[in-house]
Amino acid sequence: MSISAQNIPAHLDFPTINAVIFEIGPLALRWYGVMYLIGFLAAFWLANRRLSRTDWSKEQLSDLLFWGFMGVVIGGRIGYVLFYNFSVFVDNPLYLFRIWEGGMSFHGGCLGVIVAAFWFSKKQGWPFLRVGDFIAPLVPIGLGAGRIGNFINGELWGRTTDVPWAFVFPGAGAMPRHPSQLYEFALEGVLLFVILWLYSAKPRPIGSVGGLFLLGYGTFRFFVEYFREPDAHLDLNALGLSQGQMLCIPMILAGAALIAYAVKKGEKA
Repeated sequence: MSISAQNIPAHLDFPTINAVIFEIGPLALRWYGVMYLIGFLAAFWLANRRLSRTDWSKEQLSDLLFWGFMGVVIGGRIGYVLFYNFSVFVDNPLYLFRIWEGGMSFHGGCLGVIVAAFWFSKKQGWPFLRVGDFIAPLVPIGLGAGRIGNFINGELWGRTTDVPWAFVFPGAGAMPRHPSQLYEFALEGVLLFVILWLYSAKPRPIGSVGGLFLLGYGTFRFFVEYFREPDAHLDLNALGLSQGQMLCIPMILAGAALIAYAVKKGEKA
């Protein structure tokens, strides 16, 4: 059945923002890439503000952040392929390297950062949980910036709705949809940053800040997924949950367990 303009609920006009800022020959600067850069620069600035709480040198901090950023990119790509397009990877393993087609997963990026931080902390002889507590408050600004990039790109839109702040996204049909990217920006970016930054402002049990990040992100993402359109090729599972929600469950459990462990041990940074 066709949808007439009279049948479309009231909604906001989607802003016409070119995803490409400027283009010179084969090179293009895109808003999504700028958002990644903003996240990296914000993490670097915030980390330097708290460097005095540690006995690390600036060179060690720069190396830690570099490997953390590598973990985001490599883990994000591997996670997307394995969590969301595993069948494509099985048919064509080279799909993993076709990064120009897009595709990044936060959960994969998170695992990549954890692996990088674990490796680097062992190399430096630093307690891994203390490193995790230092990194955790640096992440949400990058998450929030990334969601703004998703919104500008008109991707990862929400489910259809009749709320007055809905948008009709290009390529998503005629019906208004939740701006779930902005919900994630507000919760996983702004609110999570405020919670972690304020909580970590005072000495806390070692591991509790990292645990709070896992618990907070997992909870916020699980909630927002109810407003986000499931991936078309995966849809919802038999439990009515999206792939993103399924990936958040172990995060929530791990975060709660890590907080409990940290509080029980009682060793403060």
